[in-house]
Amino acid sequence: MLEIRPQCEHCNTKLPANSTSAHICSFECTFCTDCVTTILGNVCPNCGGGFTKRPVRPSTNWKNGNFLGEYPASATPKYRPADIAAHAILVAQIGNLAPEER
Repeated sequence: MLEIRPQCEHCNTKLPANSTSAHICSFECTFCTDCVTTILGNVCPNCGGGFTKRPVRPSTNWKNGNFLGEYPASATPKYRPADIAAHAILVAQIGNLAPEER
């Protein structure tokens, strides 16, 4: 079950559960669209993987209790700004590889 983390780990922008601007890697590191595209180059600074848009968990119980009321989004922030210099080295090494080839 996804945590649905509440903000961008780099710039601390709020990313509520219904945000369509949240991106996650396979470890659920969470970043905003702006950071993923303009700063991180679609390379997760924590694992080197790529990003995909984070799904939105339904706010209404449409079926079987699978909604935010039963499975709330995380309220625990993870603020870990990327070290831009170190990240540039990582992007130079693997940034030209498609995420599925890393």
